Amino acid sequence: MIRGGSAVKRVVLGMSGGVDSTVSALLLKRRGFEVEGVFMRNWDGIDETGVCTADKDCEEAEGVASKLGIKFHVVNFVKEYWNEVFTDLIEDYTAGLTPNPDILCNSRVKFTHFHDYAFNKIGCDAVATGHYARNSFGENLEGRDTNDAAYLLQAVDRTKDQSFFLSQISQEALQSSMFPVGELTKKVVKEIARQAGFHEIADKKESMGICFVGKKKAAGRRGFQEFISEYIEDKPGDIVDIDTGDVVGEHNGVHHWTIGQRSKISINGLPYFVVNKDAKSNIIQVASDQYHPSLYSDCFFTLSPHWISGAPEQLSSMSSDKTLKCSFRCINTFPLTNCHMSYNMSSTGNWEFMDRDRLIVSVAEPVRAITPGQFAVFYKGDVCLGSARIERPGPSLYTMNVGNCRQKYRDKAAKLQKPKDAHS
Repeated sequence: MIRGGSAVKRVVLGMSGGVDSTVSALLLKRRGFEVEGVFMRNWDGIDETGVCTADKDCEEAEGVASKLGIKFHVVNFVKEYWNEVFTDLIEDYTAGLTPNPDILCNSRVKFTHFHDYAFNKIGCDAVATGHYARNSFGENLEGRDTNDAAYLLQAVDRTKDQSFFLSQISQEALQSSMFPVGELTKKVVKEIARQAGFHEIADKKESMGICFVGKKKAAGRRGFQEFISEYIEDKPGDIVDIDTGDVVGEHNGVHHWTIGQRSKISINGLPYFVVNKDAKSNIIQVASDQYHPSLYSDCFFTLSPHWISGAPEQLSSMSSDKTLKCSFRCINTFPLTNCHMSYNMSSTGNWEFMDRDRLIVSVAEPVRAITPGQFAVFYKGDVCLGSARIERPGPSLYTMNVGNCRQKYRDKAAKLQKPKDAHS
């Protein structure tokens, strides 16, 4: 059953004080909808300058609503965010994983609790956000009076597309979700804002960091490593060169680092990159080449996939060899990579069976830094199929010793002189 019925008259819009939600409000008003705005407080904190950025954003959102004649609400989801997103994030980092809180915030807070608030507390026919994405039901959900499933589509502006971050939302939420700026480019969105008199908002710098950390730009402002240390106790351990087995430094905890990241180790001016980390042994392995073969794998395994519009038929069809050819990305800004996907096989005693709660994903060209804890988001053309959390990468090119690479890199490492005071 579709929430709000088929005809859309009243829309509740999530407002952040940014240009995308501002223009979304403008467009919805111009289309003749009755619009009410909601500012969500998901994090309770003050930055190092003594300013609560959420307060400022809320004021700007309320100013926009006032200028447009939109009723404005503020809802507090701090408890929900803490219990359903942040606590899992801390557990993941402690376990040596690299989670994506933005995907979880959308699926567990914005497209669940916010939707419930909009429909049950305010009352509406649809919910809108300023995400750059599209709904197959149409800009105004004019196609949702059918019995078909809704499909999440990439935005027209591929450089700003945010379907990646919406890849875990439910079908029920998507059927009642509108994305007013999904058909526009960012440049056009900013121009619409300026023409409507919102010059300051159009020129406002975009927030790109994690909501509760932000970006470390000014002196004295913390970055992620400083922030996470407030919640996870540092646990010093060895940094080991994967080629030589030598200890080349010390880290303060595996939660501070992710696969593929440049470490603070430098020998003879040569930077080292994290290629592996083990929370149990508390050892981080590094290599002196950002393209080291230990960083590359041609397959990976996932946990249970979430399909927004149902599991693809190809995964169960003999005619397609139970394999789906599609594309994926693990980081929103990375280009899509072609892949072949199938359910993993499991066995019990003498029986082998298809495990629909696990995927194995293979690529023609090895992919760098496949990281446990991150989400692989899958696409078929314009359609975002859904996503699955990465459990582990397959064996690396280094492990498989492709082209006798292990000996080559060991010989290269042996020629490096290691200063005694190398550390992180």
